[in-house]
Amino acid sequence: MIKPKIVILGAGYAGLMTLTRLQKTINVNEAEIVLVNKHDYHYETTWLHHAAAGTLHHDRVRFNINNLIDRSKVTFIEGTVVEINTEKNIVQLENEELSYDYLVVALGGESETFGINGLKEHSFAIISVNAARKIRNHIEYQFATYHTKGEKTDDKLTIVVGGAGFTGMEFLGELTDRIPKLCKDYDIEENQVKLICVEATDSPLAGFDSDLVKYAMAYLESRGVQFKLNTRIKECKPGVVIVQSGEEEEEIKARTIIWSAGVRGSSVIDRSGFEADRGRVMVQPDLRAPGTDNVFIIGDCSIVLNKKDNSQYPPTAQIAMQQGITCAANLTKLIRKKTDLEAFVPNIRGSVCSLGENDAIGIVYGKKIVGPRALFMKKVIDNRALYMMGGASLVFKKGKLNLFS
Repeated sequence: MIKPKIVILGAGYAGLMTLTRLQKTINVNEAEIVLVNKHDYHYETTWLHHAAAGTLHHDRVRFNINNLIDRSKVTFIEGTVVEINTEKNIVQLENEELSYDYLVVALGGESETFGINGLKEHSFAIISVNAARKIRNHIEYQFATYHTKGEKTDDKLTIVVGGAGFTGMEFLGELTDRIPKLCKDYDIEENQVKLICVEATDSPLAGFDSDLVKYAMAYLESRGVQFKLNTRIKECKPGVVIVQSGEEEEEIKARTIIWSAGVRGSSVIDRSGFEADRGRVMVQPDLRAPGTDNVFIIGDCSIVLNKKDNSQYPPTAQIAMQQGITCAANLTKLIRKKTDLEAFVPNIRGSVCSLGENDAIGIVYGKKIVGPRALFMKKVIDNRALYMMGGASLVFKKGKLNLFS
């Protein structure tokens, strides 16, 4: 008897959660499982801001996929996905072609520039381990060369962050911890550094509790962050960002421009003919792509609606992991010829936004928390995610074991 073949594309939160659950539920003789990922490691997307600011080494935010794979059940292919042909049940990689009986598309997100001139060419995005490493090295280089003859200009120490969502605010928090250390290392007065956050809406952390947002803003402002609200980035040039507020335009000279205001789904979705909005597909309740019975789309590439107000759930790690659990359960049912597939229902326990190593804000089970309590919960959440993917051993290797500092 030929075993059905399950191909999982992507080892982010959604893909890896699907894989680890499938390993536990499917027997060796029930299905062949193939995991495809661009790198041989998974990285914690929610930790990239640490690596980008330089407050955590980039190796701490990633771990080897092979350590989580059951080799008797799973084949791992390190490769880049080019296109999916759902009519022929084929995935085209850069160097080979894969057939599948069931497909899980969990390719993650990409930076979305919204067509802003020069943004892609002249800014950085906190989108991967390598991108985070480049940002860290670039920022440190500006400080290291500040006193070099002919280099002592204000724009070298000006950092503009475009977007005040979770990534932008957490990155700013890490920068406020990192900059004093850089200034000390390179004999620079802290007041010479400018941290500017440009946000197109009237508030950071859109949709978050207003009292907590005010707390976060006040804290970051006290540490030197300047917020420009109701202001959008209009254009980027080498060393210059042009911003617009109403009819007024302003030119900010900055050697470091970080874009954190836009994430879209994978461009593979668009190339493969799925009906999508910026690389994201409105999936069916059971997480299958419309018009298919063997293709699941989860994580950043999926759109799930909140039935209460018909709004889209944000593409968070929390939701991606929950989708992975439902996807694995439904694949197991299909393999066993069952038709009563589960509908995905998100269970939003809350969210916490760190503001550096000494403060945070959050809502957990409906309760507002700030300061040490919020930092504690942030670490608990991070450790729990690691535990769900790799068990206690992964927590001990990569987790935040000191919960109280």
